[in-house]
Amino acid sequence: MHIRDCTPLDLPALTELTIETFRPLLAGSLVRLRPEATAHDHGHWEDDYRHEVPSLLAPGEGRFITLAEEDGKPLGYVGWNTTGTSSGRLEMVAVRPDARRRGVARALCSTVLSRLEQLGVTVVHIGTGGDEFHAPARALYESLGFVPYPTVDYARAL
Repeated sequence: MHIRDCTPLDLPALTELTIETFRPLLAGSLVRLRPEATAHDHGHWEDDYRHEVPSLLAPGEGRFITLAEEDGKPLGYVGWNTTGTSSGRLEMVAVRPDARRRGVARALCSTVLSRLEQLGVTVVHIGTGGDEFHAPARALYESLGFVPYPTVDYARAL
């Protein structure tokens, strides 16, 4: 596994990786959980990712992507940014389903956390879902020293 900075040429493959990664959630378990709200919030989720993933890379604005690859194919990535001089955020962590449980996300997050520390960042944030799909992510983040904030997000279809 090789970890490196993303280039604009990587974005189409990372976008498709993101769609593949989150399909079980956005076309499956989340739809069953609250179908009306999901249809409103995520009805065009594939197109949303086609716009969101490229927006994660804007080095001039403090937005970066670090990716892991094997044999020239992406295994996963972390989109991250700095906000001000002392705060950072991991915006998106995605690992191809067939590359999970191999330490890809841990290696990526550790690399990015080191980079943020080198930049002088003292506090890093990350958000994730409270559902079963995101349970492995929560376990990873907590093992890396992140502490969950008690927040609740409600949705209601009218």
